[in-house]
Amino acid sequence: MTITLYELTGRDTERPFSPHCWKTVMALAHKGLTYERSAVPFTEVPNVENGIGKTVPVLRDGEHVVSDSFDIALYLDEAYPDRPTLFGGEGGVALSRFIEAWSATQISATIFGALLLDIHSMLEPVDQDYFRRSREARLGKSLEDVVGASPDKVKELANRLDPLRLMLKRQPFIGGDQPLFADYIVFGILQWARICSPIQLLQPDDQVTAWFERCLDLHGGVGRSVAAAA
Repeated sequence: MTITLYELTGRDTERPFSPHCWKTVMALAHKGLTYERSAVPFTEVPNVENGIGKTVPVLRDGEHVVSDSFDIALYLDEAYPDRPTLFGGEGGVALSRFIEAWSATQISATIFGALLLDIHSMLEPVDQDYFRRSREARLGKSLEDVVGASPDKVKELANRLDPLRLMLKRQPFIGGDQPLFADYIVFGILQWARICSPIQLLQPDDQVTAWFERCLDLHGGVGRSVAAAA
């Protein structure tokens, strides 16, 4: 069976940037599965697989179509139990639910504003128009105003990463000696920033930087298949 991953891209279809899609890329690599990648711009997301979801990633595996990165990871562990586990059991699923909520509120929400104009610049004009209208309606202000207010918020990131930093003093991955889907959740957000913007979020001597570099090297260096923004 052919596996197809629908993932978000901008003008350059070789630079997929969605944090949620990167979770799935890492999950597929973790499982050692081969797949085809289908580039989807913002305005085409509603047309993917007859509108199965409002967002990507979407995964088609033969007759099975699954949306949402977490649901895709659960599906992969169920469909391919003979391959390396993404969760290590129900405890790992519960851990990953917490990591997803923590990273969304403490990491993604902290850096989102700083990336808006960089993301906008990566898109085709029709997608730029959609992105600006939808984000400005959600945020209640212009992209420029949000980005202008973001530097102070980004400075908060170092402290917000303290729980991860302290844990990484004891083990190389969130999953322990080896990565699990919980690692890929956090990785996806930092990879999103790495691909979209040259902004420096982490210091070179940070425990989190060392962990992120280890994640970039995983699975044949799939995380490095897209260069960092210049």
